[in-house]
Amino acid sequence: MQKFDNLKGKTIVITGGSGVLCSAFAYAYAEQGMNVAVLGRTMAKLEPVAAKITELGGKGLAVVCDVTDKESIIAAKKAVNEAFGKVDILVNGAGGNNPRANTTKEYYEDGDIENPDIASFFDITKENYNFVFDLNLIGTILPTQVFLPDMVGREGTTVINVASMSSYHAITKVSAYSAAKAAVMNLTEWLAVHFAKSGVRVNAIAPGWFITEQNRTLLTNEDGSYTDRAKKVIAHTPVERFGMPEELTGTMLFLADSSLSGFITGTTIPVDGGFQAYMGV
Repeated sequence: MQKFDNLKGKTIVITGGSGVLCSAFAYAYAEQGMNVAVLGRTMAKLEPVAAKITELGGKGLAVVCDVTDKESIIAAKKAVNEAFGKVDILVNGAGGNNPRANTTKEYYEDGDIENPDIASFFDITKENYNFVFDLNLIGTILPTQVFLPDMVGREGTTVINVASMSSYHAITKVSAYSAAKAAVMNLTEWLAVHFAKSGVRVNAIAPGWFITEQNRTLLTNEDGSYTDRAKKVIAHTPVERFGMPEELTGTMLFLADSSLSGFITGTTIPVDGGFQAYMGV
């Protein structure tokens, strides 16, 4: 791993830190000698990540936190500050979808409303939309509100949000998730402008298609073969494969290191194998 000397000794907080992608981020930052606090809802999932961070040369800290509960985030910040001091970098990685906020089919057809076996747009409740927006959008806003005071007025501080391919174009079936991730990208731009004179940069990364625990059953069959949906994704990805979590870490390190990306703020960088660029023809 290339060394980013500007990151050594800095403190970074990663929400959703036990997930497939965010744990890969944590390990990449650990190899730079950083203090890495991973936040999530389940300590049993966080502890192995924190232990590996320390094995890789960083200092790991596991903190239970609900990113939709401001008091929980405030308590998490206290634990991080006591362990490492002020936070330099925040990665808002917590997010996800809820199957109850999805439609069964890509296209509406007559009779779908009456069919009890079909979840149509009309079946998605306000509560299910709220769940997805709370997790992705509010779960980005609240940690930023809590941790950003550590960063303002200090050089080299930054916030990195995790957007999505659905931030650019709505993905079929997942209307709530697509809308929420579009909001995250828009929020990234707003925050970047609002804090531009305070020394804090705000950017986002937009992962393409990676197989995670959340989407594994949507993209792979029990025998490991690709589902029809996965085949459509591959057909729309010019490099003709899914991404590997480690292929996101270079961009994450670049955005965190102000000596390399100090003039970059308010942008969302796709890491997607060409998915965003390809229009299908």
